[in-house]
Order: sequence, then C-alpha cells, then structure tokens
Amino acid sequence: MTLNATTSHTVGPYYHIGLTWLNREDLTTAATLGERVAISGQVVDGNGDVVNDAMLEVWQANAAGKYDHPEDEQDKAVDPNFEGFGRVPVDGEGRFRFTTIKPGAVPGLKGTTQAPHLVVLVFARGLVKHLLTRIYFDGEVLNGDDPLLACVPAERRGTLIAKHDAEGVHQWNVILQGTDKETVFFDY
Repeated sequence: MTLNATTSHTVGPYYHIGLTWLNREDLTTAATLGERVAISGQVVDGNGDVVNDAMLEVWQANAAGKYDHPEDEQDKAVDPNFEGFGRVPVDGEGRFRFTTIKPGAVPGLKGTTQAPHLVVLVFARGLVKHLLTRIYFDGEVLNGDDPLLACVPAERRGTLIAKHDAEGVHQWNVILQGTDKETVFFDY
C-alpha cells in the first residue's frame, strides 16, 4: 500500500463548526481567584476590512502565575476554578469580547520573569496555519523586563499591549497583515 501526503488546506472558514461547545466568553467562575479583566477588540485584515469568521484561542496562567498543565512544575497552587483556556469567536463585525483574570508573572528562560500575558492563537479563513501572538497589559511594571517583549522592536510592541479604557475594558485589536500596525506574530 502506498501512502500519499495529505493536501494542504486553510484553517477556515469551517474550523468552528462542531466546536461551539468550546466557546467561552467568560473564562472565570464566581470562585476563580484574581482580578477580573475584560478584553475587547476586532480582527481586521491588512486593508482594514473586517474578518468576520475568526476565532481566538486563549491560554494563560492563573492569578498566581501557574499554568494548569503538567509541564508547569512550579511550587504554586493550581486554581481549581480556573482552566486558563477559552475559545472566543468573533461576531459578524469581527468583534470579540471575553472576561478572564489578569494572570500572574511566569518564569522565563534562564531565570528571567515574563510579564503577565495571555497567549492567543488566531484562526481565520485564508490562513494555512493559525497565528500565535500575546496580549500584555498596559501599565504593567514587568513589561519592561519581559524577555520576549524585549525582542520585539520598540515601535511594534504596542500591537501586543491591551490599552485600558475609561470603561475598564482592555482594548486590543488583531491586524492580520499589511502596515506597520500589523499585530506581531511569533514563530514556534
């Protein structure tokens, strides 16, 4: 028997069908420990056109800076009321909003400390592979020492930082391509 290579396909627009049970606009419960934060934004392409079928996957540490994952061997408690994962679809205007907690700082390589952040995977039509980025929080003192953020040119770091608005919501947009305002995405 001869095995043939599987053909390449984009991740959208059908990736979300059958996965709606994973969608969570609130990653917290009443018993989750930590400061609640709301994050809102919009996904657009390089021309500024709405991407109305995108989905964001969010993965993060808990308020103490511990991931609910077997490879996180820190001597910190796992919050039994917080999974640290959510899947958030956009609406017809490419907008999203979700509630989570502000994560604690986590260890980085070679004894460094990573500032509180959310890891975000972006899925959308036309992408052969999902995109990986992060959300940091404006005003966070540890941002200045974060080893990954330091690798991003200063003029591009703003694409990774959610801005706290007057209503208490952190605003963060995803720009898929194009100008110098394109969101910074990471290879892994």
